[in-house]
Order: sequence, then C-alpha cells, then structure tokens
Amino acid sequence: MNKELKVKIEVYKKDKRAYYSFLILAFLFLATLPAELICNVRPLVIVVEGKAYFPIFFTYSEKDFGGALPSEPDYKSIRFQRILNGVSAAPFTPAKEKNSFGLQLDDFEDDFEDDFEEKGSEPAFSIGLDDFEGDFEEKGSEPAFSIGLDDFEDSEESIDPPAPAIDPPAPAIDPPAPAAEVALSPSHGDYWVLWPLVRYDYQYIPTESKTGNVVLAAPYRTPAYNGEGFIESSWEDGHYLGTDDRGRDVLARLLYGFRISMLFGASLAITGTLIGCLIGGAQGFLGGWVDLVGQRLTEIWGSIPRLYILIILSSFLVPSALLLFLILNLTAWMGIAAYIRAEFLKVRNFEFVKAAKGLGVSSFTIMRRHILPNALTPVVTFFPFEVTAGILALVSLDYLNLGVPSPAPSIGELLAQGKNNLQALWILLPTFASLTLTITLLTFVGEGIRNAFDPRKTL
Repeated sequence: MNKELKVKIEVYKKDKRAYYSFLILAFLFLATLPAELICNVRPLVIVVEGKAYFPIFFTYSEKDFGGALPSEPDYKSIRFQRILNGVSAAPFTPAKEKNSFGLQLDDFEDDFEDDFEEKGSEPAFSIGLDDFEGDFEEKGSEPAFSIGLDDFEDSEESIDPPAPAIDPPAPAIDPPAPAAEVALSPSHGDYWVLWPLVRYDYQYIPTESKTGNVVLAAPYRTPAYNGEGFIESSWEDGHYLGTDDRGRDVLARLLYGFRISMLFGASLAITGTLIGCLIGGAQGFLGGWVDLVGQRLTEIWGSIPRLYILIILSSFLVPSALLLFLILNLTAWMGIAAYIRAEFLKVRNFEFVKAAKGLGVSSFTIMRRHILPNALTPVVTFFPFEVTAGILALVSLDYLNLGVPSPAPSIGELLAQGKNNLQALWILLPTFASLTLTITLLTFVGEGIRNAFDPRKTL
C-alpha cells in the first residue's frame, strides 16, 4: 500500500460519521448474508436417537424420520412433532354400509339378466322403457309407474294415502372408534431440535396459528374483528414483526429483501463501473472521431427511458432478476463513463504517457497500467452513489410490480403492501425505516470517500 493511499484512508477514518456508517452498513450486510441460518422454516440440526440430520443443508423425506410419506416433511407441523415423539394418527376409513336406496349406472343397463347373475341381487329401484309403453295388455302386466290424464281430474272421492311400509329395524352400527395412536418406534422419542432465531423463511405460509390469525397478524394485541375480545400478538406464533397480506413473516422477508437489495445494488454498480471504464476510457484515450461518435451515440441511448424499455421487454419475456439486471445495465454505465472519459482526456497528455508511447508500449497497456490508476478517484468516489442508485431502481420497479417476480422477497413489494394495507403499520414502518437507513448510510459513506480523495483536503 503506497503512502498516498494510506493518507487517504487516515483522512476517511477521521470522518467519524462516514467511518461508523461504513461499519454499521458492513455489519448489517454481513449479518444478512447467511439469512438462511437466521430465518428458516427448516431446523439447523435434528438429532434423533443419536443420529444427526441437517435439514437446512440437505433435503430429507418423512420416511427418514420414521414417517410414511416420501416427500419432505413440514418441520413446524403437529404431524412431524408426533412422528418425532414416536406416535402418529392413523387415518380413519369408514366401514362400507349398504344403502336401502341407491341409483347406480348398473340399474339403468338394458341387459338386466346378465347383471343380476353377476351381482346376485336386484336393484332396489329401477326404471325401464317398458314401464312407459302404452300397450300393457299385450304384456299382461301393469307398469311399475304411470301417470294418466285421469290422475289430474277433480274427484269427490277421498283418496286415502297408502299406509307407509314399515321396514324392519336396521341393525345397530357401532360408532367409529377414535383414531388410534400407532407407535412408530419404541425409542423414537429421544430427540432434540436446534431452530434458527426466526422459524420462518420469506415464502412459508403457515396453516396453523395459536392466535387464530394468519393473514395480517399484528405484532401487538389488537381488538377482534367482531368487536368482542382481543387478538393476541403474533409473537405467540413467532412472527416478531407480524405477517403480510398472505401470511408470510415480515421480518424474514425484510432480511432477505435487504440482502437482495444490497447484492443487486453492488453488482449493478460493479458491472456499470467496468463497462463505463471501458467505454469512457476508449473515448478519452483515442479521441477524435471515436470520441465524437461515441458521445453522440451515448446521448441518444441515454435519452431512452429505462422504464419503457423494461415494460416493452417484460411484455414478451419472462420477468426475472437476471432480466432486470441486464436491462438496468444498459444505462448504468453512462454516469461513470463520462467521468472516466474526462480523466483520460486529461491524463493522456501527461509526459509519462508520451514516454510510454515513445517506448512502443501498446495502447491497451498504457490505458490499464499508466492512465487508469491515475483516474480512479472519480470511480471510487462515485461507487457508493452507484450502489444507492441501483437499490432505489430495484425498489421502485418492485413497487410498480415490474421487478423480481413473486414470491421473491423485495423491499419495494413490502412498501406496496404497506400502501395497500395502511392499517398494517408493522409492514410499512419497518420497511420504510430500513430503506431510509440504508440510503442514509450509503450517502454518508460516499461523502466520506469523496472528502478523503479530494486532493485539496489530503495535501
């Protein structure tokens, strides 16, 4: 590390606001990088009968724990707890009981004799075409059911209804026995589980709740919807910041969303800086027609709104984080390219650059080894503000439902939920506070770097 860089670092450390802002931001970012170890619906470790399982790293089936299903179990469900305790509710299958009256497709078959021979019984009720024919004398039998005009004529004679047929009492049927508790393993109750701090991830929707409220559960005691009594805090279910309008944990989505925002903003700033250094450096070093044509094309390209490009491409492409990243990179390089171009135009006329040209050094080597290190001041100074711009771009697009698709966690999506559910302050306030804190810390860091690399303050 050269002496000049050490002096700039010391100047930056003397700016307490910028230095502590960097430490706080770095701590928050590093703490959310292993978000799966902090907020997860899978346990960190399960030890059953001395055998260790790591569901957070590997996928297990219910059979691995003594269950019956080949799929991955819901580790928070009562069913899985019963499996670990060595018992499981046996499914109840009701006994088949023959109905006294029923209609089946076999009752309407044309060929009754074959069916009766196979079944050995006659249907309790059947209707055939012969019952509706008019010529009964030829058949020598009366229809089982018939309606004539005489049935609708007025008659003074009273018609006594036929006496109801009394069926013999049906045999008593014992009520179904309760579900039996079947032991899975005699020593299966010997286990222990290590859970993360938050037992939810960003997309898990619980099906059970101790408070009886899953959607928009508040992290404090609220009156019931019917005005009778109160709904307990969502802390009873482990939701420390409540749930959103789909029942997902707000704290988990906020931590995962912060990590995605920081990674997205930093990645966008890095790629934009690399592309900007390449394009701006080429324009500044070569100059002439290359610089003139490049500047006009840059101005034309910069006049196209990124939002319209995103809307047009999203209409026929599947929205994804990668697509959003590529679209934003189409214009993310323009700001840094202008600074690099100006620095290259200034440094290319220095004596050491002319000496390198006279020695036959290639243009690319001169740009990389001699000019770029002397033009990094605007790059380092501009980088924190590029990260801020990338985060705000992602948040704004997610807020407009044009960003990363659901159920990916996003700060912008949480802000949109807070706008649609203004009564849910536990969604809006923490999200707004985290976004404001992030942008403020990045701004302080950028100002500190700008002051540290200012030659008027380091000399």
